[in-house]
Amino acid sequence: MSIQPGAMLGLLGGGQLGRMFTMAAHSIGYRVTVLDPAADSPAGNIADRHLCAGYLDSEALHELGSTCAGVTTEFENVPAQALRILATQCTVSPAAECVEIAQNRIREKEFLASHGFPVTPFAVIRQADDITREENTALFPGILKISQFGYDGKGQARVSHVTEAVTAFAGMHGQPCVLEQMMPLDGEISVVVARGFDHTITTFPAAENRHEKGILDTSIIPARLSAEIIRQAQKMATDIAVSLDYHGVLCVEFFLLPGDKLLVNEIAPRPHNSGHYTLDACITSQFEQQVRTLCGMPPGSTRMHGAAVMVNLLGEVWQQGDPDWQQVLKHPSARLHLYGKREARPGRKMGHYTVLADTPDIALQLASDIRQSLISPCS
Repeated sequence: MSIQPGAMLGLLGGGQLGRMFTMAAHSIGYRVTVLDPAADSPAGNIADRHLCAGYLDSEALHELGSTCAGVTTEFENVPAQALRILATQCTVSPAAECVEIAQNRIREKEFLASHGFPVTPFAVIRQADDITREENTALFPGILKISQFGYDGKGQARVSHVTEAVTAFAGMHGQPCVLEQMMPLDGEISVVVARGFDHTITTFPAAENRHEKGILDTSIIPARLSAEIIRQAQKMATDIAVSLDYHGVLCVEFFLLPGDKLLVNEIAPRPHNSGHYTLDACITSQFEQQVRTLCGMPPGSTRMHGAAVMVNLLGEVWQQGDPDWQQVLKHPSARLHLYGKREARPGRKMGHYTVLADTPDIALQLASDIRQSLISPCS
């Protein structure tokens, strides 16, 4: 049974992903209620309703579940219990069980490994003594990652030996962690996949991703890799969605190792930063696909209009005051997206721009030129 346009949809979270979901829902004729504890949020500012309350507030959850035909989330750290409560009243996507796996690195790694998906060699660290176990010392040099609430490079530390790891673990207040072996990388890619309640699956073109200080900086689409690697990544992403019995939009991030070997890095139970290019470069964006899957509607085409490059705009771009956006908008093939955040802080995602072109390399060159002009507008 489908949810028809005109219905109210609920959204847990008021960030930029929620803002773009709300815009996509509005474009098809749906209304949106946002539940977010922040009085001023990118999604809450444009939604039809904003419930300013905590994610486990019983009155707010009852209000959301009783007035919305379907509810989704825009970030994975929403309490899974909130999704369980809502599922007793309305359609929920994704399910609490899927979010619980994706929001915890330990559960995520163990799920992937137990289902045969290739992952970086890892160890679960629950206490300092785990670091010194003989079987775990082979993982150095490695990366210690806190099991929950780490993102964009936060809650991570590169460690070259046991002593560094013990110190880093103490700095994370002894919270459960995953110790991953440092791998030689040829690159990183991601695939956004959507799976409906009828089990219909669509995949978006794979993105070739570049990071700076743990934060996504640039995505190049289509990824400049062999067709076989892209096929493997898309199949693995769809297999993960099936293994999770996932309904909704899911992003799978991969490490590419020498010899064209893929490892699953992590999964995100929502639209993803690396999929923002779909707003301008695809017939259907990842956000419209999220609306469609939630509402039981047929998926839209994921075909691209052309090659694209997406560049994140972080708070550093505002260091000298408001940027001169003419440096972006003067290019007919460039699209600017600002998220409506009032305070620009270093490392904070404030917006992005996308450049469309006939080839990824042409788009990348113009995207680089635009970046330079924003940094040094008078040069």
